[in-house]
Amino acid sequence: MTASFDLDAYLRRIGHSGPVAPDLATLQALVFGHACAIPFENLDPLLGRAPRLDPDSLQRKLVAGGRGGYCFEQNLLLRLALRAIGFRVTAHAARVLWGQPEDHVGARSHALLRVDLDDGPRIVDVGFGGQTLTGVLRLEPGIEQPTPHEPFRLLPAGGGFTLQTRVGEEWRSMYRFDLQEQWPVDYEASNWYLATHPASHFVTGLTVARSQPGSRHALGDANYAVHRLTGGTERRTLADVDEMKAVLAEVFGLALPESPELDRALARAVAASATPR
Repeated sequence: MTASFDLDAYLRRIGHSGPVAPDLATLQALVFGHACAIPFENLDPLLGRAPRLDPDSLQRKLVAGGRGGYCFEQNLLLRLALRAIGFRVTAHAARVLWGQPEDHVGARSHALLRVDLDDGPRIVDVGFGGQTLTGVLRLEPGIEQPTPHEPFRLLPAGGGFTLQTRVGEEWRSMYRFDLQEQWPVDYEASNWYLATHPASHFVTGLTVARSQPGSRHALGDANYAVHRLTGGTERRTLADVDEMKAVLAEVFGLALPESPELDRALARAVAASATPR
């Protein structure tokens, strides 16, 4: 799988110019660099396209093409890079709890990775949108773990774990997962559903996010927010398609896809943000 992976191109894409080795320091640097450089985005589903998850397509889109992607694309790309360096990486799946009751049981619609180091396993996840992990977590429940952004913690949940993040003074659950190994083919059904089902939120609305040192940027339809780690959030609604394109390119660093549908999709996002809910 890694024979055709262009590790040098990936490292340039995430701005990593130092040495790499299958160790914790490299893992931390790659996770932070990836999360800051490659934005979370769902433009393909919004345009009626299902993202392709094979290694060549991931590299063509997220590395060479200057695009971002959602969880399957992001974490499968990181998995390719880590394996090329020599890390032992296992893919897993999670049931999302964000915005849901704690007892919610949804599909296994989210991807994450376990990386086994000599001193124990770590959890990494560069594909959870506005709360994407910018750090590396020990697979150890019950302790608060700092990252370059918010603190996180794992809680035991049956035979698995619940990942939580602290937002202000509140702990909020992100997802529940276990350690059953997943293969790329296991993600295909969820990928197809999320990218094509008319009720999927990735089909019906725009979601873009990018982490930066000291801040997180988020775009939901035309509602743009900057969350500062020092406290406070700046919000504004983008006025039109031209402003949407400018923010996507200049703030999120996206090379916009060439599609006659793009302007219409962004216009729908502007209209959705202007409609009272």
